[in-house]
Amino acid sequence: MAFPYVESLIQKCTSLAHIKQVQVQLITTGVFQFCPSRSNLIELCAISAAGSLSYATVIFRQIQSPVTNDWNAILRGLANSKEPRNGILWYRNMMSRGSRKPDALTCSFVLKACARVLAFSEAKQIQSQILRFGFQSDVLLQTTLLDVYAKTSEITGAQQLFDELPNRDIATWNSLIAGFAQGSRPDEALSLFERMKLEGFKPNEISVLGALSACSQLGASKKGEKLHEYIKNEKLDSNVQVCNAVIDMYAKCGLVEKAYSVFDNMPCIRTVVTWNTMIMALAMHGHGTRALEVFNQMGLAGVHRDSITYLAVLCACNHAGLVEEGVCLFNSIAGSNMRPNVKHYGCVVDLLGRAGRLEEAHRIINSMAMVPDVVLWQSLLGACKIYGNVDMAELASQKLVEMGSKSCGDFVLLSNVYAAHERWNDVGKVREAMKREDVKKIPGFSYIEVKGVIHKFVNGDQSHVNWREIYGKLDEIGFRVKTYGYVPETSFVLHDIGKEDKEYALNYHSEKLAVAFGLLSTTKGSSIQVIKNLRICGDCHVVFKLVSKIYDREIIVRDRARFHRFKDGSCSCGDYW
Repeated sequence: MAFPYVESLIQKCTSLAHIKQVQVQLITTGVFQFCPSRSNLIELCAISAAGSLSYATVIFRQIQSPVTNDWNAILRGLANSKEPRNGILWYRNMMSRGSRKPDALTCSFVLKACARVLAFSEAKQIQSQILRFGFQSDVLLQTTLLDVYAKTSEITGAQQLFDELPNRDIATWNSLIAGFAQGSRPDEALSLFERMKLEGFKPNEISVLGALSACSQLGASKKGEKLHEYIKNEKLDSNVQVCNAVIDMYAKCGLVEKAYSVFDNMPCIRTVVTWNTMIMALAMHGHGTRALEVFNQMGLAGVHRDSITYLAVLCACNHAGLVEEGVCLFNSIAGSNMRPNVKHYGCVVDLLGRAGRLEEAHRIINSMAMVPDVVLWQSLLGACKIYGNVDMAELASQKLVEMGSKSCGDFVLLSNVYAAHERWNDVGKVREAMKREDVKKIPGFSYIEVKGVIHKFVNGDQSHVNWREIYGKLDEIGFRVKTYGYVPETSFVLHDIGKEDKEYALNYHSEKLAVAFGLLSTTKGSSIQVIKNLRICGDCHVVFKLVSKIYDREIIVRDRARFHRFKDGSCSCGDYW
């Protein structure tokens, strides 16, 4: 049987039965052990819908002396499988045999497996072997290695690899852009995206996904709108993943109506991810009723609702204070052939807690089939602070201690509960516990975009070129809000310092600095939008309501949980947050 004829037969295989027939012919004609085409047969079996990866390994094990292409066929299948770590194990097996030297493709496939399971140490070992084998000039291989670095948050190493590459292709740029975006370096992701265009590369679907993610993190609406125009002009919105990312970007940039417009006018078919993204977008803006409407439309459209759908709509009920609707939806999850997961429980506990139904929230925690996580007890503790329930606050706090939580917020909440009841000895004990446990506060920072430029502020920041003017504006704000009866809520500062020092610490929170800069740098009457990495503090919330009224400005703050729109002295959250 001529080998070209074997290749022709392989190309005609459309099922596992066909693959097995070709395998039998190779064996019965006596050419299986030395026919080069067997590697293509194994690869077809390993990666195509017509084949079976497990059967591909059966064929492989019948080979007396597998050549490099045989190993590559299996490794490619494993790298793309549900268990990519097995690809690393197969590569180790290949190297231990020592009979066949890997080629650049071998290394590329195993590096792809490393990227998928975030196996950085294994990738480093393969990198040294790449140098030993002399494959370092292979652009595809270097791009795959860069992708591993980027996905495992080794961004400095990824950037070094990128800079050392003599020839870069679009995939190389995309890997580093995505790495920056996923590695919480969104400003660098956007800078690299612009640099890529200047160097003559045309962004594709993967490029814009990374850039959209960066815009979402920064709340960079102007850059996001410009990027959306490019996407439409280049017809990249025919890709549903791109459309989903655009919806998410607009929502996280505070433009929920634009997000809905993209959702409503998509040139491609909506997936369950599209619906979930839109429901979550409405949720984070506090549009609970609209989120419920989209949830119902999803059912009417025949799209299967998954666990994320229910999580999104529960979040919408939570942010909008739709207690009965949220409880009803939570109870309906079981009727949808699903079991509530810990995040579903977290939403309903938070919902009930904020509504003052603390005992009911506690009963739900105790009824859980799985172990409650830290977030659940933190939600209950937060509700105890709102309603001043000392006994349950102590219970929730004890559970958090048992779980090893050292969040600064946990201690602050418990201390505030004690302080509200003038239990100063207990407040002191909380402070002592913080020192003993060496509790570290997550640094707060905020972004604001002005004239297309992103400005970042941290608490007490004096690094901005205009910091003196910003501080002067904050002094003016402080004076004006006090004429409206504002009193600094120093309970939000859990440091053993005097009242004046606490007021000073509150006054220079990162979001206040960003809003002051916005008042200085934008035109009168225009809205100010700020992105905060943590939840907005209660004192800043009070101040921004007053600032929106005094200065006749809409102030939009996106914290880690939701959007707050301050206008005419009130907030869109209705103080329910």
